[in-house]
Amino acid sequence: MGGEDTLLPVEPVFLKSLRDHVYGLVRDAIISGKLKGGDKLNERQLASQLGISTTPLKEALRVLEAEGLVRSEARRGIYVTFDAAQAEEMMLARAAIESMIARQAAKHVTKAQVTQLRTLIVEMRAGLETVDVLELIALNERFHNVIHEASGCGYLRRLQSGQNIYTQTARLIVLSEERERFQAVEEHEAIADAIASHDAELAERLMRDHVIRSGEKHLIRVQAEN
Repeated sequence: MGGEDTLLPVEPVFLKSLRDHVYGLVRDAIISGKLKGGDKLNERQLASQLGISTTPLKEALRVLEAEGLVRSEARRGIYVTFDAAQAEEMMLARAAIESMIARQAAKHVTKAQVTQLRTLIVEMRAGLETVDVLELIALNERFHNVIHEASGCGYLRRLQSGQNIYTQTARLIVLSEERERFQAVEEHEAIADAIASHDAELAERLMRDHVIRSGEKHLIRVQAEN
């Protein structure tokens, strides 16, 4: 074997399998409403549109079925099961979990974590000027992650991770609207203030209201598509 530098690090683009890429594309199409609840999925047609064989698509669909977004019926095919009712359930579940995490964060947050939250708010406000939606989504995720870490909640964080399939796509849809971007930053700042003040009840309420309000924006989109 050669020295330590014999092999170069793997580029990040190669770390994600084709199945994972296909899974993300189909998942986003379902949650955004492009593929509607009740639609029968034509695997060959979808594979052709994606420019791939049916093998990685079948693998992706198995993951989506495990997550409850599609349903396989023997001798009939695969159908999209995600609809407005499921979107509402997922939004309410996320609101319940995130609000409890915010409550605990207000009890346990450190000065360093408060500083992180304040810094992210400043970066979000700068992002409003550049209108970089993807950057705002990344900052949004980092903001919530700091709150998750501050909470010290292991079990609730594991439950919350199950909501990511819904949350990521919903954020992209909702934050594409200018008014929503500004309102989201205002709500984040209020949540950060409550957590910094160790006001657990206020942090819980503000986080619940924030998740439900933004979730209802996405729900309206899903209802319109379906």
